[in-house]
Amino acid sequence: MEVKLVKEFRGGIEECVHTGHICGVNDRGEIQYSAGDPNAITFLRSAGKPFQAIPVIRHGADAKFGLTDAEGAILVGSHRAEPFHVEVLESIMKKTGIGEERLICHPTYPLSVYATENLLREQKPKRSIYHNCSGKHLGILALCETMGYSLDGYGEPDHPAQQEILETLAYLAHYPKEKIGLGTDGCGFPVFAMPLQALAVAYLKLACPDLIANPEIRGAVQVIVHRMNKHYEMVAGTDRICSNLLMDPNIVAKGGAKGVYCFGLKKERLAFALKVLDGSEDEWPIIVASILEQIGYENRATIDRMYGLTPADIRNDNGRTIGRNQPVFTLNLQ
Repeated sequence: MEVKLVKEFRGGIEECVHTGHICGVNDRGEIQYSAGDPNAITFLRSAGKPFQAIPVIRHGADAKFGLTDAEGAILVGSHRAEPFHVEVLESIMKKTGIGEERLICHPTYPLSVYATENLLREQKPKRSIYHNCSGKHLGILALCETMGYSLDGYGEPDHPAQQEILETLAYLAHYPKEKIGLGTDGCGFPVFAMPLQALAVAYLKLACPDLIANPEIRGAVQVIVHRMNKHYEMVAGTDRICSNLLMDPNIVAKGGAKGVYCFGLKKERLAFALKVLDGSEDEWPIIVASILEQIGYENRATIDRMYGLTPADIRNDNGRTIGRNQPVFTLNLQ
């Protein structure tokens, strides 16, 4: 059964309630914290991007094409196509020789409002590279070039690149490959579904790569997480939760569409996966802040950045306080 995670009040009257589930695991993969159903099934959506990038790094596609750390970081990003993102993406295309026409993600305008406004002023068209998943697509295409795979059908579930992604995720989540649910993501890639506990276990391995027995996968994870922390701006963008969490070198984090969010804590050797059932992302920062407070997380600056993204006070367009956001869940300690 889901639980209430966040309530929104306006003028002292409850206006919205966001329900969902939270699962936190320790370094043995056991459920240590929970709210709601820790084994609720959810699609990973873009929270799966770090795992989708592992074969790219494992097989040396980044090294083959001389990608920088920033270029490597955007391979796991849900970028906003801000100018600094586009510069890096165009650099990847130039280095790999992969044309934009190869991307199966649909041409669009950036998710960044200011970037879109600037393009519209200049009467510039939509581009596939502006799609928030274009970094992931370029990474898989670079993998195909490296491994000699066909670039055609690179987003299909039976493509060898996609099969390796599925096997890698199952290995890290310690969850049977045949039980992982498959759908199609907005960008055209396969998208995976699994219990929150399994997803949290996979994020635990990102935070604690010493738990990964396979040396090639372990090495790839170490590179990916290092790049995510070093170039956090490439993983999301200005004033986004992922980039703000990744500023903390102790945290590896990534969210996905429709309310799924995951993060691992390196020092504490814990990982969390959560799902807001109405699919809203606005509540992520205040939920993460409450989780960190409830477990006694030491870095107050990280918690304060979360409250900065979703303040307790709700203000209207004139800056007047007219309500409040309130996390209302209590983590159960197992």
